[in-house]
Amino acid sequence: MDRVPNGPSGDDSRSGPPGDAALRRDIRRLGDLLGQTLVRQESQDLLDAVEAVRVLTKRAQTGEDSAARELATRLAAVDLPTAMNMVRAFATYFHLANIAEQVDRAAHLAERPEDADWLVAAMDAVVAERGAPALTTSLSRLSVRPVYTAHPTEASRRTALLKLREIAEALIAYRAKPSARTERQRDRRLAEIIESMWQSDDLRVDQPTVADEARNMLFFVDGLLEETVPKLLADLAEEAERRGAYLPATARPLVFGNWIGGDRDGNPNVSPETTIEILVMQHAVGIRGLIAMVSECVDEVSMSTKLVGVTPALAASLERDLATLEIEDRIRRLNVEEPYRLKLSCVRQRLNNTRERIAARRPHRPGHDYLGREELLEDLMLIKESLLANKGELIARGALARLIRTASAFGLQVATMDVREHSDAHHHVLAQLADRASGVPGEYAARSRPERLAWLSGELAGRRPLTPTPPPLDADGTRTFDTFRAIRTAKEWFGQEVIESYIVSMTQGADDLLAAAVIAREAGLVDLATDAGRLARADIGFVPLLETVEELRSAGTILDELLSAPAYRQIVEARGGVQEVMLGYSDSNKDAGITTSQWEIHRAQRVLRDTAARHNIQLRLFHGRGGSVGRGGGPTHEAILAQPFGTLSGAIKVTEQGEVISDKYLLPALARENLELTIAAVLEASALHTKARTGEAELLEYDATMTRISDAAFAAYRGLVDDPRLPTYFAQSTPVEQLGALKIGSRPSKRPDSGLGLAGLRAIPWVFGWTQSRQIIPGWYGVGTGLRSALDAGQGDLLRAMYERWHFFRTFISNVEMMCKKTRLDIAENYVEALVDPALHPIFDLIKAEYARTVAAVLEITGESELLEAQPTLKRTLEVRDRYLDPISYLQLSMLARIRAGDTDPDLQRALLLAVNGVAAGLRNTG
Repeated sequence: MDRVPNGPSGDDSRSGPPGDAALRRDIRRLGDLLGQTLVRQESQDLLDAVEAVRVLTKRAQTGEDSAARELATRLAAVDLPTAMNMVRAFATYFHLANIAEQVDRAAHLAERPEDADWLVAAMDAVVAERGAPALTTSLSRLSVRPVYTAHPTEASRRTALLKLREIAEALIAYRAKPSARTERQRDRRLAEIIESMWQSDDLRVDQPTVADEARNMLFFVDGLLEETVPKLLADLAEEAERRGAYLPATARPLVFGNWIGGDRDGNPNVSPETTIEILVMQHAVGIRGLIAMVSECVDEVSMSTKLVGVTPALAASLERDLATLEIEDRIRRLNVEEPYRLKLSCVRQRLNNTRERIAARRPHRPGHDYLGREELLEDLMLIKESLLANKGELIARGALARLIRTASAFGLQVATMDVREHSDAHHHVLAQLADRASGVPGEYAARSRPERLAWLSGELAGRRPLTPTPPPLDADGTRTFDTFRAIRTAKEWFGQEVIESYIVSMTQGADDLLAAAVIAREAGLVDLATDAGRLARADIGFVPLLETVEELRSAGTILDELLSAPAYRQIVEARGGVQEVMLGYSDSNKDAGITTSQWEIHRAQRVLRDTAARHNIQLRLFHGRGGSVGRGGGPTHEAILAQPFGTLSGAIKVTEQGEVISDKYLLPALARENLELTIAAVLEASALHTKARTGEAELLEYDATMTRISDAAFAAYRGLVDDPRLPTYFAQSTPVEQLGALKIGSRPSKRPDSGLGLAGLRAIPWVFGWTQSRQIIPGWYGVGTGLRSALDAGQGDLLRAMYERWHFFRTFISNVEMMCKKTRLDIAENYVEALVDPALHPIFDLIKAEYARTVAAVLEITGESELLEAQPTLKRTLEVRDRYLDPISYLQLSMLARIRAGDTDPDLQRALLLAVNGVAAGLRNTG
């Protein structure tokens, strides 16, 4: 019974650095309890089989060929029920190991000296180099926005995440107070949860709806609102004050964004009605959290008018509230001499009224409820200013200050929604409207891009309406137009800040943005008429999404054309002189490979920076990063510091999605750490990285070398993906066809009307498939050829200097090194031999050769003798995980072979999906 999947009978959980003792203890205990669960729920035979496979896997990894053959033979012969249970056992182990690691990370953070945290280091660096006034300026510009998306890469059900958080709480409680009693309590609780996990379905029964995805997002945001963000913002203000700087009470250094309910590109399940539904859900969570904080403040502000005064402004405001709002007689009577409490009771009542009004979809009633964040903050600031004027400074800086900062960050809606739609959808609308206006069918579609840009510029600046009511559009056109109407309705119901950005995906020219702007004008969201003293109005901003290499290379031209159009420039000015641009990492990687994608994004940022400066507007970059390195993922802190100088001036947006969200935000301590890391990096980069860190001549040499590397890498990558045999090889050597059956997202995995082949396949399943079979080519393919081209040209010393001195290059190499370590071509070879037509095996030969080139080149540049030699903890973690991941891969392979041989047993299909889930849990990412 002691022989359990985490291997306490071997040395898997016993070896490692001495500082990992608590982690090893936790993993060992979780493994013991899992083993006991297997025996209770299934049998001793299952536990024995799992242990035997674990031992064989460990021997196989040491290079013992006979063990590898025996392992493959044994797992191929396992009966289906046992295979399913073995997959579940190893997958459950991964979930338990993952949460134990998260708890351990959180524990180490709690032990860290106060002066060693990221915010302190960033602020000290700014003050040391530029002084306290510069820190105040930088803080006033700070606006970090993590944006939650529903991209389907989180394979774990919310049910599992809740149970894992309970496991974390049990582990944390014991670490906080270790004793025999708490150990018994911990083990009892852990055993209950693990047993519940074993009896819970690992797979989703049905495809999640958009509302389901929103609930998952709000699950994490709710925790941030309750605990993490209020404390983080208070610490940020305190640390600034300690350094002689100042963070205004209503500043928004941290704001949250959301795509769920707004991202229409390729998702027919997102409708205008869905947008409103999700916003109602967001407000329910946000207002509930604010009411709780207001109630806390009510208990604090017990000051009596017999002892302290109030400002005339607060007294007048309270008088208006009491005349308008239905406040309980008991509260009026008991707090008659406590105006601060009475005012906060009025604030609470208005929040309650707002929640009821939104749930009932009723219009705003001024003075009775709130319309957005500003009205709430106005009331709260009246209270603060009165306290400051009447010797209540300490109270004003306590719970009330935390409430004000939290309300500033979250608003009533907790996250500002972005809306996204494909550029073709807008031209589809305008073709119908323009042709109707001109009476010439096909005229709009026949225009070239420059002609279309000129026509749209004229329409945007003019007053001619294109749209009667209702607009004469087909079903697709009506759906697109109604999206803009829904945005207008949302702003009328929830306030202006609820939706700020309209993102146009697949932007290839300035006309793609102007098309969306003209439709927005028709829907009443834009009004550029400035006669009779009226100012131009733009209720939303328009954001180009540059996704392919061609679009990234055209970034400067697109932005220059946009800002050169007088009518569009009016929109930018009406939006505060800020132009947002989104950079797409996923599609550019799929299109050109990781080397060219990363390099072209880096170069595009430089061009966008210089173009924005030439037009005297502020640039805000939105980084559309995925969870895996193959989709732009990797450490956020390093990615921010690796950006070109001058591209950051305080504001940044970064997507958060899939398994990255649960990894970063499931535990409060880790949520705090990740937000702090991002804020610190943006603060440091904005304040200090305003000039090149290297000389101009040196940077030119780096650029030329990186371009050489990129060109060679691109040729190698396109040589692979353009091979007409690759789509068949990809489908045969990976379980990509099973992604849809996993039911992990509301969006289809292929673009509509995309046909067969790789072109229409989205970036997520592209990465998903390669990852499952451990080939992971999106994370490294082409890099070896690219680096080798420079090495063979005698630039080895230069490459090593670039690695040491150029943050961009070092981060790039580090991410590639990690993905090479996660790649296991010995496992992949089993997939190829068993599942792939022998005629396609030469493709795998290409993959193996490029992998060998990449590893050799990376080691030559880093000076290491093996991958991740400089990161021993990460290296060991990945190697230990493989001992439990390999059996799942072997089982997955045998199941795939049976299915492709024609076996239609539903239990086999289910078993395969469990194996797919297990690999995702082990590697900690799907796409």
